[in-house]
Amino acid sequence: MAKKIGHITILVRDYDEAIKYYTENLGFALLSDNNFGNGMRWVSVAPSKDSATAIVFVQADTDEKAERVGSQAADHVFLVIETNDCRRDYQNMKSKGVQFYGEPKEVPWGIEVVFEDLYGNRFDLLQHNGL
Repeated sequence: MAKKIGHITILVRDYDEAIKYYTENLGFALLSDNNFGNGMRWVSVAPSKDSATAIVFVQADTDEKAERVGSQAADHVFLVIETNDCRRDYQNMKSKGVQFYGEPKEVPWGIEVVFEDLYGNRFDLLQHNGL
């Protein structure tokens, strides 16, 4: 039986602000935005349209969810975004206001830099070196 991770959820304050940030600032593709009424929406984005795994936005509609917006992995990296050119993507995203923790640096497994989304969730932008 073939298995894979299809979706990962991220809590957001507002669907539209999250869509705008992820597509315009991070350069993600909007894969779906389906409105089912009564505040129910299925919104998914991914680094590119052909990504195997997508991020689904879940609106923080309770106090418990609202407390966790931006801290789904506390102060640790939540997700790793793989790229074929870390420095290019860093420059592009930085020019659009993305907050980075330093600059891309060479590490034994490639080139990487940590950034955060509009809520404070941390991501690792990683260019593998072929290991």
